[in-house]
Amino acid sequence: MNISNDIKYVGVNDREIRLFEGQFTVPNGMAYNSYVILDQKTAVLDGVEKSFTDQWLGNIEKALDGKAPDYLIVQHMEPDHSSSVAAFTAKYPEAIVVSSAKTFGMIKSFYGTDLSKRQLVVAEGSELNLGSHTLKFIAAPMVHWPEVIMTYDTADKVLFSADGFGKFGTTDTDEDWACEARRYYFGIVGKYGAQVQAVLKKAAGLEIKTICPLHGPVLTENLEYYINLYDTWSSYRHESEGVVICYTSVYGNTEKAALLLRDKLIENGCKKVAVNNLITDDMAEAVEDAFRYPTLVLATTTYNGDIFPPMHEFIHHLTGRGYQNRTVAFIENGSWAPMAAKVMKGILEGSKNLKFAEAEVKITSALDDVSLKQVEALAKELTSN
Repeated sequence: MNISNDIKYVGVNDREIRLFEGQFTVPNGMAYNSYVILDQKTAVLDGVEKSFTDQWLGNIEKALDGKAPDYLIVQHMEPDHSSSVAAFTAKYPEAIVVSSAKTFGMIKSFYGTDLSKRQLVVAEGSELNLGSHTLKFIAAPMVHWPEVIMTYDTADKVLFSADGFGKFGTTDTDEDWACEARRYYFGIVGKYGAQVQAVLKKAAGLEIKTICPLHGPVLTENLEYYINLYDTWSSYRHESEGVVICYTSVYGNTEKAALLLRDKLIENGCKKVAVNNLITDDMAEAVEDAFRYPTLVLATTTYNGDIFPPMHEFIHHLTGRGYQNRTVAFIENGSWAPMAAKVMKGILEGSKNLKFAEAEVKITSALDDVSLKQVEALAKELTSN
């Protein structure tokens, strides 16, 4: 793949992986992207997961036509990108490794490799001249690790964006970008919205024609669309109008209430209602939906004086990612001492700018005339604005 006349793609596609980071399902695999810039001096940007080291080194050798690279730029130290670095430095002992100061400590911690005699430390505003290409470095701490840098090629107007603008799936997966990029963002980067906003402000001053992330496809057209989505996600604004219902149910009664609410919302004119069973559905998809829509309904049972464990896990995923600026409603079920709504509110009370719906649904074992009316009242409140 040619990014430009001088920039070549040398990454790999992992079609065997099923769980990324041991938790995110990736039915269409994963890409570990790496790039080579050909100039008077040559630079390789980032490595790949160690299982693909030989393929990656072969790709580099082919792209350079046997010439040894002058630089390896390490933008991000997670092992899916850095675990091949030791093999690179062994094969190319004259190559200089370029990265932030924090990276070199991490390389030693991860791999026991001391690069102090062949390192070039860069920071915000540092430049590296390759000939006709000058690389400018952008500090991007906590997007989503502290050592991260991004790289801007002033010649071809390419932003090498580290994990920013990444997505699940191989580079050649034919699917809507936003769906898997959204799930990737909120699953992996979502906690660091303020830091993403800071980088977007820096990027706004650059003329960008191409975005080269470390995962997923290279972005070459309609870049405003991708940048605007990242702005929406990182500022915790909702992306689409609608309501998401996330529920757990032990014997089916809480599920009946959740599905009845869905039907009532639609009857009242709500155009989109997303429903997630937190026991059987993909948790990352539910997290994605919670951030996508402005209104969230949590429905669960009281369990050992607390809430059913998958609901506890789900809410923890939200609070751990800075969930805010939303309306949240509750459906609780308890046969003798209902506590679910109180517990859920307590977990969420530290979140910013959450509005709790006034109407609540309280089920005592199963829906009855009283709780049926509460479902109708909640549907009416959530569709009244």
